[in-house]
Amino acid sequence: MSTPVVIVGVTGSIAAYKAADLVSKLVKRGLEVHVALTHGAQQFVAPLTFQTLSRNPVMTSVFDDTRGWKPGHIDLADRADLLLVAPATANIIAELAHGLAGNPIGEIALATPAPVLIAPAMNGRMWLHAATQENVKLLRARGVEFIGPEEGLLACGYEGLGRLWNVEEIVERAARIIAQKK
Repeated sequence: MSTPVVIVGVTGSIAAYKAADLVSKLVKRGLEVHVALTHGAQQFVAPLTFQTLSRNPVMTSVFDDTRGWKPGHIDLADRADLLLVAPATANIIAELAHGLAGNPIGEIALATPAPVLIAPAMNGRMWLHAATQENVKLLRARGVEFIGPEEGLLACGYEGLGRLWNVEEIVERAARIIAQKK
């Protein structure tokens, strides 16, 4: 039996630092983890952090992987048992809802038949904005699952809905989705 493959998409939210813990915990669960970073995510956490924790190369561009003939984002999309986007900004939620592929996460999302789990993290007003809520509704209608966000003190200084869900609980939900797939 092959090891389940989780693609973790990390976006440009201050909560990106928590994605390092998430990747570490997924690896400790015995999962094969590959990380795809948006440009914004790289402003918060360096690719080397995720490469070390995942023990795999990190995708920051569709042009990163030149090891074989198959494009790297297609290879990952084919091998994925789960695409987990955490943290997910309002921007990536909009891109995924509208089928945009301007970064590795969007490219993988369009090409994978794997389930998708999104863990939002953003300013509470951005989360509650009608455009974001319409995008969430559209993605849910397509079978995409969401975990969070939760309430609390946000990095922007506001108190309210928008924090990344608890990392342990994200790991548990990811494990359940993978188990249901088998």
